[in-house]
Amino acid sequence: MSGPRIFKVTDPALAKAPAPTVIEDDPTLPVDDEMIAPARRFSAFRALVWSALVSLIVLAVGVAAWDLFVSMAAKHVWLGWLIIVLIGIVLAGLALFVFRELAALSRLSKVDELRHLAHDAWEREDRWIADQVRGELESLYRHREDFDRARETIHLRKDDAPDAQTLLTLLEAESMRPLDARAADSARRGARGVAAATALLPSGLLDAAAVLYLNIRMVREIAVIYGGRAGWLGSWRLLKQVIVHLAATGVIALGDDFFSAILGGGALAKLSRRAGEGAINGALTARIGIAAMEVCRPLPFRALPKPSLRGIAASALTRFRDPVRKG
Repeated sequence: MSGPRIFKVTDPALAKAPAPTVIEDDPTLPVDDEMIAPARRFSAFRALVWSALVSLIVLAVGVAAWDLFVSMAAKHVWLGWLIIVLIGIVLAGLALFVFRELAALSRLSKVDELRHLAHDAWEREDRWIADQVRGELESLYRHREDFDRARETIHLRKDDAPDAQTLLTLLEAESMRPLDARAADSARRGARGVAAATALLPSGLLDAAAVLYLNIRMVREIAVIYGGRAGWLGSWRLLKQVIVHLAATGVIALGDDFFSAILGGGALAKLSRRAGEGAINGALTARIGIAAMEVCRPLPFRALPKPSLRGIAASALTRFRDPVRKG
């Protein structure tokens, strides 16, 4: 075993080394859910079941396609060739669909990684990590013309940022401010559409289908605004992340006092049942929109304020409030 070593204080290796983490068993400290969450284990049996199911589906489709080709070719040769061409077109379309879905999932994963990297830079106050965030953000938006002005401003002022917080504040203020406004407007339009659909559609089943469709479309719009190209699988993944975020923050349920503050004192009681349900669903959609902004945003809300639920819901539900007050 080697003996103790002596290092100089000015040693560059020590200057770059991170400080040791202090672990304290204090019950009053906040607990990170990611640290206590159990690791998801690989299940060989589950993988075998899914592989068998996919194999059966592929085999059944292949046999059906072959039987169709044989039966058509027996009638006429050109019918067999037509079947081959049509199968080739379908396979090419499926391959393109799978490629686009994988690319969309990769884009969403990149946005998630960038947000976690930015959160890490804020927590550690590390200037080097903050500069990594700047590079990743510019790489994410390198093909977007609406980021050109922010890119120029960041390049001009990045050397004047002596610490991580100043640089991250510059990045968020210059790049996220216009995107936040567009995303908030998308959440506002989504809440207004859900409120109108709930108030006008006569069937509860149609209400549920319309609300689900409008919420998925709103989440996809917000993802595209922030740089995530969500496909069908990506949209369901985003919606799942939004629901998990709402459950974690514990603000899914909204009380009557909230709607009274938005619609005015006693106004909710004067609304018809369908209009009241529309106002409630619209407000919940606005909350989902804000959660989608937090999930899809490549930088966490730190320097800029997060849009308020009261402001978005109030502006979205104005058309439901004004007729009641006039009446």
